[in-house]
Amino acid sequence: MTPQSTSKPADTTTRDDASGARPPSPLARLGRLLLHDRVALLILLLVVLVAWMMILDRGGYLLGPYDATYMAAALESFVPLCILALAEMLVILSGRGGIDLSVGAMVSLTGMAFGFMVGEWGWPLWPSLVAALAFGTALGAVNGFLVAVLGFPSLIATLATGYAYSSLALVSNDNAPISTKPVQDLHGLTSMTELPLGLPPVPRQFFTFLIPCAVLVWLLVNRTAFGRRLYAVGTNETAARYAALSVGGVRFRAFALAGLLSGVAAVVTVGQFASARPDAGTVGNGMALPAITIAVLGGVAITGGVGRVGGVIVAALLVVWLNAGILLYFEGSAGSRFQLLALGVLLIASTLLNAVARRSRRRRRPR
Repeated sequence: MTPQSTSKPADTTTRDDASGARPPSPLARLGRLLLHDRVALLILLLVVLVAWMMILDRGGYLLGPYDATYMAAALESFVPLCILALAEMLVILSGRGGIDLSVGAMVSLTGMAFGFMVGEWGWPLWPSLVAALAFGTALGAVNGFLVAVLGFPSLIATLATGYAYSSLALVSNDNAPISTKPVQDLHGLTSMTELPLGLPPVPRQFFTFLIPCAVLVWLLVNRTAFGRRLYAVGTNETAARYAALSVGGVRFRAFALAGLLSGVAAVVTVGQFASARPDAGTVGNGMALPAITIAVLGGVAITGGVGRVGGVIVAALLVVWLNAGILLYFEGSAGSRFQLLALGVLLIASTLLNAVARRSRRRRRPR
């Protein structure tokens, strides 16, 4: 008799490596993608938000229509917030707990300087614009000097300069806005622009200010030697020093560039309000904390060295459209209060998500 074969049937289960581990399921791969690709996660959340708000609109739960026209009009507040979030990204990327609490105050003070140039001193628009950007850069350079040269903690340094800049903005014109005719005419810089193909009108500053700033910041951090040094310093300051990088110089320029972007946001706010207001960047809860929240939500690690321009832009859009929906859901002043709650929840969630993603990356590194 022929002996029966005792061999086991071949294992036909697909293996993805020599260790015999099964490949992850499509759902696991999707979860990994959303965890490590912040832009993909934010786009998904943005789609869910818009779909949910439109469902509420169809059900009659909102005070007004949440449609394409309303979302396009909300881009008016999106532009300055996104520009300031890009400024915060540059500072946070530089590491050592880098943060700039003075961006809102720089918007106020630079806006007042711009208002004086155009509305009181009769300067032409373009020289005034260049001078305002230079002024904002100088304010940011003061922060950079305190942090990078004198070694002040950025939290303390920018809190102090924020108080100083806010005070100077208030006393510069005796706490009064500058609303002369030349300043009012600047509203044309931020008026609504008609789009082809029946698309809703979009604020002009979206094309004239935000897109150029976003492109320039992307090129700066991804295509220049300064960008590589910025990520290197933020990731590992000690290694950067051993590599003979000027850590202080990189941080100084990051704060100066944040001041430059704050100057751009100041020009935008003057155009939006048709007035140079001494509290433009600090009224209410100010612009600094929302800008920091957007940067962290966009995937910028508060420890430095990690962050992408695309994530910041999509995060800003998510926050602005969420706030716009909250205003339509709640009557009266309740909407603004729930906006603060939503901002706090987003900040905590994004910080936790950054921590989880960082631990996951460490576990996946080969030992």
